[in-house]
Amino acid sequence: MCLAVPGKVMDIEVRDGTRMATVDFGGVVKEVCLEYLPDLQVGEYAIVHVGFALQRLDEQSARQTLDLFATLGILQEEFADPWELAAEAGGAPWPDGSEAPQEAQK
Repeated sequence: MCLAVPGKVMDIEVRDGTRMATVDFGGVVKEVCLEYLPDLQVGEYAIVHVGFALQRLDEQSARQTLDLFATLGILQEEFADPWELAAEAGGAPWPDGSEAPQEAQK
């Protein structure tokens, strides 16, 4: 599944002529292109889909959506490494040798 997820802009830089941001999605941090929202600023929230910020969002709506996604486990599903998820599903240990957390074993 591929969702549009709200995230908070942590910093902005221009890389190879493209405005990029580090965005926090409730604890998951990713790089995002800001070309569709050229006036988006640090501290603001945006809806992000496939690495592009598409629409500005108020903080309350963003937090409510992130809380709901976290409750439903959607953030883990959306942002997790598919190889890691497959290994966990198969009962493989984590790279540090520990067992996967209980929520990952479901």
